[in-house]
Amino acid sequence: MKVLAIETTCDETAAAVVESGPRVLSDVVFSQVAEHAPYGGVVPEIASRSHVEQLTAVIEDALQRSGLEPNQLDAVAVAHRPGLIGALMVGVTTAKALAWAWDLPLIGVNHLEAHLESAALGGQDITGPCIGVVLSGGHTDMYRVDGDGNSRWLGGTRDDAIGEAFDKVSAVLGLGYPGGPAVEKAALEGDGSAVKLPRTLLADDSLDFSFSGIKTAVLYSWRGANAAHPGRAPDAPEPEDICASFQQAVFDVIAEKIRRACRQESLNTVLLGGGVTANAALREGLADRLGDEIELLFPPLRFATDNAAMIGALALRRLAKGERDSLELVAEAQP
Repeated sequence: MKVLAIETTCDETAAAVVESGPRVLSDVVFSQVAEHAPYGGVVPEIASRSHVEQLTAVIEDALQRSGLEPNQLDAVAVAHRPGLIGALMVGVTTAKALAWAWDLPLIGVNHLEAHLESAALGGQDITGPCIGVVLSGGHTDMYRVDGDGNSRWLGGTRDDAIGEAFDKVSAVLGLGYPGGPAVEKAALEGDGSAVKLPRTLLADDSLDFSFSGIKTAVLYSWRGANAAHPGRAPDAPEPEDICASFQQAVFDVIAEKIRRACRQESLNTVLLGGGVTANAALREGLADRLGDEIELLFPPLRFATDNAAMIGALALRRLAKGERDSLELVAEAQP
């Protein structure tokens, strides 16, 4: 089976053709980073307009690279939740139009659950059940993932997502946008034990996250108590040390939450997905903290950030079970 998949949940316009396996026949992503960089973050209106401008060409490119014609496809898939509502509507409307025009089944996909299919795109055999962890700019969520593609939510962030926290730390320190790569690069030159930052773990058995406290702690480390200085305080640590210490703190929290989830669900395999998993220090840091007792499965770097191949991979699971959606499918901002 072969599906055309569409992804427009945030600021990446993407289309891919994926066949059973899963095997990626084509994967095209148009990044909007340059359009949002002047604002230090994603502007929803700009994202939506860019999707409108780029999506048709991205889909045509994906089909051309796959070597397939529409009549050789078995379905059209689209991420219809969660995300920016305007951006989602562009993808969903386009997918519905194509499914109708080509007389193909329509498959709606949860963007977060699709991130947990990304490791399979690297050829890793994932049979389940296992713990799934999504670490991205807009989400920090944990799931129990069963082998049939179904999942059950276990916990998530109560405030900032981890990727959002990276962006805000970068903004405070003046490192630029996107914040994740900027903080990771600065941390390479820093001392992770130089700045004392909080590890918010909440209740003893909680699988929820909170990153607002550490974001505020970074702000006060840089600008002084209660952010008294408009810029860097005279006695502020080096930005590289703040970045390294910030990463150490959030990695400690993520590792502990994974430990708890594995213990509560009696599992020892963990799927990770989302843009933050592209951070090399995160991959190494979690492996060091969790050791051999827990198997960590990361996506290939090219599939860590938002892409349509992961949408296609999850859609193939749904299609194989005979599941499909009607042309009444709607975009939903929430999971």
